[in-house]
Amino acid sequence: MKVGKKFKSLVLVGALLVSLPVTAFAKGPEKKVIDYVALGDSLAAGFTPDNKPGIGYPVYLKERFEQSQYTVGYKNFAVPGYTSVHLLNDVLGREDVQAKIKDAEFITIDIGGNDILAALKEDPTGKTQIVPSAIKSAAFNIYTILQTIGTINPNAKVYVMGYYNTFPYLPADQQAVLLSVLDVLNYNIEQVTKTNGDTFVPISKIIAKDYETYLPNPSNIHLSEEGYQIVAKEFWKVIDKSKNNLK
Repeated sequence: MKVGKKFKSLVLVGALLVSLPVTAFAKGPEKKVIDYVALGDSLAAGFTPDNKPGIGYPVYLKERFEQSQYTVGYKNFAVPGYTSVHLLNDVLGREDVQAKIKDAEFITIDIGGNDILAALKEDPTGKTQIVPSAIKSAAFNIYTILQTIGTINPNAKVYVMGYYNTFPYLPADQQAVLLSVLDVLNYNIEQVTKTNGDTFVPISKIIAKDYETYLPNPSNIHLSEEGYQIVAKEFWKVIDKSKNNLK
């Protein structure tokens, strides 16, 4: 009896199907994997109100990604006391930092606060050009940092944090100067961030809602655990809108 060509073809296809691994047909949801790099000063490093190492907002951000079923490769290069000059030197000259930036889908930065604190120590009244000059220099350095990151990895999503009032417990007559400096600093950070096509994350208003909880030590500028968590939440608000574009 002759076997038809159609039957022979079916037998051949069946044999091929049996020989293929089951995984070839068991395609599930694509695994979401990102690399996240944190850059900055003691706030990103997570120093606590008693000036000891703790958990900063980047860790809580990492946890939020993981709660959204991402696998996260995480590296935190933040160093307490870092100024914009320190970070700029790292981005320009450290091979380990550059390598992680190159692989990152997601980068957060907070820098510039220590530049201004140093200037305020020299001129607490803000009546000279010391503080304005420090803000201008910090903004230029931040812009250069962002441009350099863009050259190393043009596809990375970069988020830059604004600062909060670190001395809310000082007398009212000193608050006017400090808040004015804070506004100018944040404005400059926001402008250079947006000019480079990156995202600015303001946090001053959210921290100001509850200084006693978020900044409990009147003699220390660092946030509490709740403070770092709320900062991470502010980052997440803007990240969540675009995270589905991450692969």
